[in-house]
Amino acid sequence: MTADDSYQILMNHLKYPVSNRLRALLEYVLTPEQARMAAALPGTPAEVAEKTGFDPEVVKKELDALFYAGAVFPKGDFNDRQSYRFARAIGQFHDASQAPKGIDVVKDHELYRLWHDFVMNEWYPDTGKFYAASPRPFARIIPAYRSIKDVPGVLPMEDIREIIKAQDRIAVVPCSCRYRTTSVGEHCAHTAEEEQWHCFQFNRGADYAMARGAGKELTADEALALVDKVEEDGLLHTWRNQSALTGATVSCQCCTDCCMLAVPMAIVKAPLHKLWAKSRFIAVVDEKTCTGCQTCVDRCQFDAIEMVKAEGAAKSKKLKAKVDPEACFGCGVCVVGCDKVQALSMKLVRPPDHIPAKEA
Repeated sequence: MTADDSYQILMNHLKYPVSNRLRALLEYVLTPEQARMAAALPGTPAEVAEKTGFDPEVVKKELDALFYAGAVFPKGDFNDRQSYRFARAIGQFHDASQAPKGIDVVKDHELYRLWHDFVMNEWYPDTGKFYAASPRPFARIIPAYRSIKDVPGVLPMEDIREIIKAQDRIAVVPCSCRYRTTSVGEHCAHTAEEEQWHCFQFNRGADYAMARGAGKELTADEALALVDKVEEDGLLHTWRNQSALTGATVSCQCCTDCCMLAVPMAIVKAPLHKLWAKSRFIAVVDEKTCTGCQTCVDRCQFDAIEMVKAEGAAKSKKLKAKVDPEACFGCGVCVVGCDKVQALSMKLVRPPDHIPAKEA
């Protein structure tokens, strides 16, 4: 098997067999020798050595290096790595290879440039079409806890704090999407990921991040403190679109300008409600209290708020915030940003069965 054949096998596996952009990325991440080993997976180092002719100790060393680089993944225990497989799909390769231990948005610019070229021109358009055609959104918006903490009727599965408390192990990891956009000069409009990591990994996901040294383990209290920071920054809590408190290994804290799911929807001009289900809440404005500061407009990621002339205020030129209930996803980001004036609040408008049961 030649090196060229090996890269082709990996491209075929990732379902982009004719992508020159993906080939360039794979050639950057894996040496020709590593590509031959990865193409021989799944298997143990001894099995890969037999297939490729490399020394078993060399294979073990190189597969371990690819584990830390986010290209191959152990089957079973992450610390006692006896058998490996290549990344199962582009998404897994995307997340793992762009957030290994020690990665830097300046030093590793070329990696991020190659990834950005591939996702923006090939993977994102395909991803957007896939989610646009899905029968129901696979994820849902979880409202900011501070926006609903005083609202009666909040269910555990829509309370980010209850979701955090239900996990056995928690880690925080850097957001691959925001690291990449920062590196290529398209910095997130909402936060600085290079200064503060925001994305949670739970249980086996946390084990993986910590085994690679790519994440920081958090206590439940530390994770809850990070939730407050996420909400202050105006990021979006997301979770699987079902009623279970556990089962997912990742909880992204998203932004529509960087997210590997939201940006593809914009590329194909598909509505975000095909990707994310709305929460059971909408934001409402108290016109009398609203000062017209426009902070909520700046914080809303769904273009659901505009400034309009207040009703019955013919002589006043002052504008007030107005929420479009059809456009509002009930994320509560605007309410958190209005904490001093408290002109915004959340209203429960959908029944409990809006959230699909776990078996759905």
